[in-house]
Amino acid sequence: MSNARYKIYNLGNHQPVDLLKFIEIIEQALGIQARKTFRPMQPGDVVSTYAQMDDLYEATGFRPTTPIEEGLPKFVCWYREYYAARERVAC
Repeated sequence: MSNARYKIYNLGNHQPVDLLKFIEIIEQALGIQARKTFRPMQPGDVVSTYAQMDDLYEATGFRPTTPIEEGLPKFVCWYREYYAARERVAC
């Protein structure tokens, strides 16, 4: 056990999401298309990753259930409102 006062959780679900799908959802939420430059794998890149939710559930009894197609647009909306983005859009 750590003596740290806080613990950080990587929120997500048990299903990896393809990076291009992730970008597509953000593009739709912003109403713009990303300029993508495809490159070979770089040092430190990983083929896949996913959030392990067991620790969060043990600590809080909470299991996220929001699909990424719903949660990511809500996050984009929150972010824009919170940081008073220049290009305000109704959420």
